[in-house]
Amino acid sequence: MELLRKFFPYSFKAKKGVADVVVIAIVYLVVGLIAGAVIGLVSKIPIIGWIIGIVGGLVDLYVAAGIIIAILDYLGVLKD
Repeated sequence: MELLRKFFPYSFKAKKGVADVVVIAIVYLVVGLIAGAVIGLVSKIPIIGWIIGIVGGLVDLYVAAGIIIAILDYLGVLKD
């Protein structure tokens, strides 16, 4: 559990209500959209395009995992 807290510190802040989970999800989505736009622009470079594509997939995975962890923490599924 400590490893999850290190990689996803923002996901464990939703304790007060559903509004906190929604705000965390929106923040993750905005960060994902911004990173996706930057990665989309940089991926046009021929030599490093496939590396940037892999990084884009990892960013998408991080965003999805962060939202899922925030929901699971709010529901009390994750134990300390």
